[in-house]
Amino acid sequence: MSSDMPFPSKRQKTSPDKTSDFFESLPDDLLLSILCKLSATASSPSDFINVLVTCKRLNSLGLHSLVLSKASHKTFSVKPQNWCDSVHRFLKHCADAGNIEASYTLGMIRFYCLQNRGSGASLMAKAAMNSHAPALYSLAVIQFNGSGGTKNDKDLRAGVALCARAAFLGHIDALRELGHCLQDGYGVKQNVAEGRRFLLQANARELAAVLSGSSNKRPWVIPWNLPVPHPRLRFGTGTGCPLLSDYGCNVPASETHPASKFLSEWFEIRSGSLGPGMRLCSHSGCGRPETRRHEFRRCSVCGVVNYCSRACQALDWKFRHKAECAPVERWLNDDGEEVAGEDGGGDAVMMANS
Repeated sequence: MSSDMPFPSKRQKTSPDKTSDFFESLPDDLLLSILCKLSATASSPSDFINVLVTCKRLNSLGLHSLVLSKASHKTFSVKPQNWCDSVHRFLKHCADAGNIEASYTLGMIRFYCLQNRGSGASLMAKAAMNSHAPALYSLAVIQFNGSGGTKNDKDLRAGVALCARAAFLGHIDALRELGHCLQDGYGVKQNVAEGRRFLLQANARELAAVLSGSSNKRPWVIPWNLPVPHPRLRFGTGTGCPLLSDYGCNVPASETHPASKFLSEWFEIRSGSLGPGMRLCSHSGCGRPETRRHEFRRCSVCGVVNYCSRACQALDWKFRHKAECAPVERWLNDDGEEVAGEDGGGDAVMMANS
């Protein structure tokens, strides 16, 4: 063999203690960017928690205020049966980091579930100041009902103003509530034509939301045999506009907000947490409880159901109560006192001792 023939060099062995840790060499900014994306797109709390428990560094960076501020509502959509101090602290950290969805969710939980009215209202107000439409609408409902206080604490004009702001941001329930207020002259000067316009706009946005969230199949569309609206369906003055389902479109219910879902499940598993004579809003997608007796409106036809708002009443009428409401001449309130029923529209709602 020729002496100038090259010989393959031996591969140098690397001792384990000199192995590079590439993860530790990654800059914090890059990891924070990845964690922000994860918290914003997580489909459940476990998606985010599984990353936090991986190592100390990810746990520390995962609780960074920038990451928590981007967290979606699905990241902290905890079940009521799993509610504990650590979940409460995590929601509080998210709210303190500037997460307006967390501020609204924790505000609803504190106001209605934990009965911490002042703190809950402050958190909802914090979200509302950042143009969070559900928070604006929830504060409007509180003002309309005087929730957390007495019936003298109602502020109809403030409720209408908050409702108008939420409606401007496209909140469908706020549009519908504002339309009823204008038609009935409730907290604002009566304007039937303008109220009807808001109701039509709410219906159009409801349909647009279904169209944008559906596939090419449209099973909710019924052929062109548009029926005559139900003769008993009237809004306050009798000149309102029925919902889309009464004109041939079987529009499904929109997805319930996680905060409302939490409230519904909370009081379902803690039925005794409501005070004596207290009732929940009869609309299944709401979850709001009364904060005092006779706070909510009662159906003036059957007297069986009650609602925190006209928007909840309209939705429940469309999806459930329309098939169940039966007029009675007289019915009793919770004190056993006889209250006269009203003839006419199943969509009419009266205030019961409020």
